[in-house]
Formats: sequence, C-alpha cells, structure tokens
Amino acid sequence: MQDALRAKQRLENDFGHLWLIAGVDVAYDVVRNLAWASIVTMQPGVLRPAEQVMAYAPADFPYIPGLLSFREIPAILEAMKKLTFLPSLLMVDGQGIAHPRRMGIAAHLGVLLNLPSIGVAKSRLTGNHEEPGPNKGDYAPLIAGSQRIGTVLRSKENTHPLYVSPGHRVDMETATALTLQCLTRYRLPEPTRFADKLSKTRGEGMLLL
Repeated sequence: MQDALRAKQRLENDFGHLWLIAGVDVAYDVVRNLAWASIVTMQPGVLRPAEQVMAYAPADFPYIPGLLSFREIPAILEAMKKLTFLPSLLMVDGQGIAHPRRMGIAAHLGVLLNLPSIGVAKSRLTGNHEEPGPNKGDYAPLIAGSQRIGTVLRSKENTHPLYVSPGHRVDMETATALTLQCLTRYRLPEPTRFADKLSKTRGEGMLLL
C-alpha cells in the first residue's frame, strides 16, 4: 500500500496561498487502546490557534516502526471531519519522505487527502547526517544512499534538532522554510506544538476563530 501511495506522491510545490496550516499529532490511551488525534489550525502570519479538534479511533494496528501511519491515520481522519475549515497544508508530528519507503505518516496522509503536507519529527527514523550547527536555523541534509530525504534542523539553541521532510505537494526547501517560519522560542513549530499540547488534554474541540 505504501508503494502504491508513493506512485501518487508529488514533491514539488503545488499550492496557492497558505492561509491555514494544520498541526497534527496523535497520542494514546493505553488503558482503552485508543489513538487520540489532535489537529490545531492557525494562520501562518499569526501563529495562534484558530480551531482545534480531537477525535479517537481504536489503535488496532500493532506498533511497527515504519508502519505508524496505519495505526494513527484512522483517528486523524476522524478529527479532520470535525474541522470547520479545510487547511491549506498539514504539518504532521512524524516523518514525510524521511522513511525507509519514503512514505511516512505525513506523506501517507498528504497523498490520501491530496493536501500539501510536511513531516516534522522529533527523532530520526532512517538516513544519516552531520550534526547541524548550534544556532537556531542551522541545518544539515539528511541523506539515504545518494538521495536527500530531509533536513536536520536546529530549531532552538541547546536542544536536539528536528527532522523535517516534505510529504506531498511540497518541495524540500519549502518544507524547511515553512517550518522555520512557524518557529518561535520553542523547539517545535507552533502548529505541532499546539497539537501536541492539545493531545495531552483529551479536551473537547474548540472553535476559536
């Protein structure tokens, strides 16, 4: 299935005005075996939550590295149904093409919904890289074989870097540039930072526009 989705993947910029970015994150209720998806949308120039929703689905698919999307996307699709406004771009806590089959959760979700998508992961799944410089904005390419599959980005001084990669309808340079534009004083870009924060609350969705 990942190979079939990859055949539909496009890694060039194919979007208009990015008026609304959606941060996407998933947490787990291990007692009830549920995956909880959190989506927070915000305007790029504002970086404050516009809408935030949550939904859950059974986490029936086992945890297998490289197949995380099959475990988490059912809950994300349920949360997407609750959004009042369709986002222009998805910024997902996870991998885009920085994945053994170039089909991490951000890529999988982007192709499935045919929406531009970027993966912003907190850890490396595959590939090799030099350590980026110590300052915010320093970066190094993430390489697998002879292919660049992502950017290792220092998002904040004295913290571990992020692993940024395009998912669908976005190119490598734009994925990195958009992530930088969404950074403030925290390690995570604001869309996924707020989604991560919401995922820890299990609260009700709120429309803030």
